[in-house]
Amino acid sequence: MNMKQAVNFLAILIMLGAGTAGCTSFGKTSPESRASMIQSVNPDPGATNDLEEKDLKLAKKVKKEIAAFDEIYDVAVIAGKKEVLVAYKVKHLKRFGMKRIEKEINKMLEKNYPDEDFIVSSDYKIFIEAVELRERMKDPSFPDKKAEEQLQRIISLKKELT
Repeated sequence: MNMKQAVNFLAILIMLGAGTAGCTSFGKTSPESRASMIQSVNPDPGATNDLEEKDLKLAKKVKKEIAAFDEIYDVAVIAGKKEVLVAYKVKHLKRFGMKRIEKEINKMLEKNYPDEDFIVSSDYKIFIEAVELRERMKDPSFPDKKAEEQLQRIISLKKELT
């Protein structure tokens, strides 16, 4: 192998290594959250305090109403102590109307639930974080306080994005 071939070979190895380096973060995610990037996972709605029946009912009702939007194909809803996180995914060909869809969702939520504070996001990162939190919340040993802390972290992520 001459010098030029060796340099080209080395350049290809570096590009392959750099291309796969970004994929290593997937090791930290649950199988369901990884699947959520390419398909509908339909996570159960939840509340950081699942024993609080009114919060759980609210989350279920909100999920049903948001899922009824034709442009949306997956919704994750988690009710916290103060806020309710609503993360959703928009069908690919409907993504041009994302601002309109978010505006309609906010308007509907404000009208139907004037006393609630909603954090609404169509961002995939927020959706994946919500799915991962919901998965952790299914574990009975995962404390409600920790769930609320994680929810607040996701909400702060959402606020940073806007």
